[in-house]
Amino acid sequence: MRRDRKIVWHPAGVAAIAGKRVIVVGGTGGIGRAISRLLASHGADVTVVGRRFRDADRPDIVFVPADLGLMGEARRVAEELPAENADILIFTTGIFAAPHRQMTADGIERDLAVSYLNRFVMLRSLAPRLGRDRRDTAFRPRIFVMGYPGTGAAGDPGDLNAERRYTALGAHKNTIAGNEMLVIDLARRFPGIGSFGLNPGLIRTDIRGNPLGENSLRHRIVETLIGLLAPDADSYARRIAPLLLSPDLERFNGAMFDRKARAILPTAALTPDHIDRFMTASERLAQPWLEGASSPRL
Repeated sequence: MRRDRKIVWHPAGVAAIAGKRVIVVGGTGGIGRAISRLLASHGADVTVVGRRFRDADRPDIVFVPADLGLMGEARRVAEELPAENADILIFTTGIFAAPHRQMTADGIERDLAVSYLNRFVMLRSLAPRLGRDRRDTAFRPRIFVMGYPGTGAAGDPGDLNAERRYTALGAHKNTIAGNEMLVIDLARRFPGIGSFGLNPGLIRTDIRGNPLGENSLRHRIVETLIGLLAPDADSYARRIAPLLLSPDLERFNGAMFDRKARAILPTAALTPDHIDRFMTASERLAQPWLEGASSPRL
């Protein structure tokens, strides 16, 4: 990744978090959970979306259950979420592709479904409504998309669902590229919203359970080694939280940030034409779950 030294920002103080309304899609585990708990502990009103809620003892966090690997569920929960009053929307849910191609009940390659396409579907409903009825209009509502932007992945819009040829790396590059392009595309389509990409780098979480085998010996060994070499989810949350509400982000849109919250340059291969082809392919794949949607086209 290459640094973008033209983007300089200063941290928002802890007091800026109090009273803000935050939605974290995937906020029930890993990095999403760490961010949700940290923001809630500083006074934010936090709503998390996911399959299993582990913070029932936290009255400051509202849980919305959903299986985000299913596009119908993604669309349903998006239409139910109170986006109109939200200040910040964060997408963190994700997995890694398995050694052999896995499909969801919708017929979508599993990594693509869980890590990217649900976000594409949900944003059809969420982006046009985000922050429309907010109490605080001093800054634009903001969307943060977590993935691995700036790493050079361009994706293959001609085989988005990995039906012609499958490799775990190729499939995962589609999700990496898709999330980076989603940020860039949102910035150009919705200039009234701040859209940003987050690259947390190597963090100890459960995200590698899919290729390594959930809770297998190999999985536990790998995560233990990662824990010795890299920061944990709570450390990352503490580092990234001051960025989320920084007033300096009002001057930028479509920017990407690394695990130390430093601005990084986008992938050079993501030209406007390539992004258009990828978004068109995403729309075509997601079409069964977009028909009849009440919001305008992304």
